[in-house]
Amino acid sequence: MLRVINDAARVYKGAIPADCWHEPYMSREYLEKEINRGVVFYGSTENGNLAGVMGIQDAQDVTLIRHAYVLTALQRSGIGGELLAILVKKTGRPVLIGTWKAATWAVSFYQKHGFTLVNEETKNKLLKKYWTIPERQIETSAVLADKKWITGNISAG
Repeated sequence: MLRVINDAARVYKGAIPADCWHEPYMSREYLEKEINRGVVFYGSTENGNLAGVMGIQDAQDVTLIRHAYVLTALQRSGIGGELLAILVKKTGRPVLIGTWKAATWAVSFYQKHGFTLVNEETKNKLLKKYWTIPERQIETSAVLADKKWITGNISAG
């Protein structure tokens, strides 16, 4: 999993603020911490090798999509969309996704798959309510919501 995550995350280097970049992007210890916090990872294989990973985590009354990565060489091949569809089907709850604001390609990917970018005020509230991330990451992140969440929170768009 770490190989896939750290390969795919190379695209963030130079796009996200330098003070938010780590080398490696995700350490084994951080991955273990996320699993211990309840992130359940699913994977997709290509020719018998792990090609993409995506996590899902229940948080209070919503489900979060966490840590979505596809090997650089296999991006735009449908793997991410397939994983996202599988995970969304696994929950009956509203779904939220956080990503880096500067990762416009990621924001576009989620929008293409039916998610809506929430406004800045709502984003800040959601990140503080459902995620455990530093203030700097809150400042530089975006949150997208599915139709279930939007329908229940009409004023959030």
